[in-house]
Amino acid sequence: METTVEQTGQLIAAYLGQHWQTECELQDIMQIPGDASRQTYLVHLLRNNQPISVIVRRDPPSSLIDTQRDHEYNTYAAVFNNGVMPVPEPIVLEETPGDLLYPFSVSAFVGEGKAAPAGLDEAPMEPVKKTLAQRKWSLLGALAKLPPDQLGVDRFMSTPTHPAAHELSYWRGVIEADALHPQPIAAAALRWLDKHLPEPSGQLCLVHGDFRTGNYLYTASGEITAVLDWEMAHIGDPLEDLAWSLDPLWSPDLHLAGRLVPRAAAIDIWEKASGFSIDPETFRWWQIFASVKALAIWLSSAHDYTTGTTKEPILAFAGWPMIDRQNRILLDRLSPESQHQYAEALA
Repeated sequence: METTVEQTGQLIAAYLGQHWQTECELQDIMQIPGDASRQTYLVHLLRNNQPISVIVRRDPPSSLIDTQRDHEYNTYAAVFNNGVMPVPEPIVLEETPGDLLYPFSVSAFVGEGKAAPAGLDEAPMEPVKKTLAQRKWSLLGALAKLPPDQLGVDRFMSTPTHPAAHELSYWRGVIEADALHPQPIAAAALRWLDKHLPEPSGQLCLVHGDFRTGNYLYTASGEITAVLDWEMAHIGDPLEDLAWSLDPLWSPDLHLAGRLVPRAAAIDIWEKASGFSIDPETFRWWQIFASVKALAIWLSSAHDYTTGTTKEPILAFAGWPMIDRQNRILLDRLSPESQHQYAEALA
């Protein structure tokens, strides 16, 4: 039996009271819309008569992304303890459904900053876009140069011998399993990726997996207060995150990376922060792969919505308009002219 939002809040307060072994009273709860992988709630509590706010992420019946909650929680803990990126402090992971019906995790609420991508287009943000871009891709570059064993994520993540081949195999499987009808553009892109598979770079890092506009909290001064949504994190090639962050889908202005600065500027920031020099052909592979990966996610959404696994509106939206947009991006990226554009962007 499903619970209402208010009932969920009362259950969370009771659970945390037991966890903290203290008085815990619900003040308010709000479900945060738009999360495609977990049901997310902002919960305001009184703990020993002191206000405290937490974020609760609960497994839904279906998700855009098939992930293990302990994987995401442990990744948050590793990044938080290292300090390489600002992330919410993890509080507790509960893998037994209990009264909340589904497993969940609790983390501290970061009150400063907002995630709304459209907010970056507002006039007050224009003067700080370069500052925010500097922070965004510097953080990503710092993560790229940090060995996985220094973070400790190698204790619960596998280490691929060929990151590109490994990721391509996984997302090809998603497309083959979830496409509701033939996908000729995806098929063409997969053939291209097979033909041009790069050699392993020799560099491995913790890959966020979804480092993009909308998955970090930013302030009006251009600061990033928290990087969110680590459910797709894995050990892989540093270029994977950079390519994903630059996908045209994340910006209505195709000349801007993530609604902030020209793509060449973003790449330059990342290179300086990571200490890596990008090979244009290898990076082109990762950018075409990024669009294939995104397309696989949208196809999986359409599958779940159409088959009735879930009726979440966000999955319906992701399943149709997003597929069309990603296909257009892939057609552009596969064109011979785009090869010169990649080289120019890295010049």
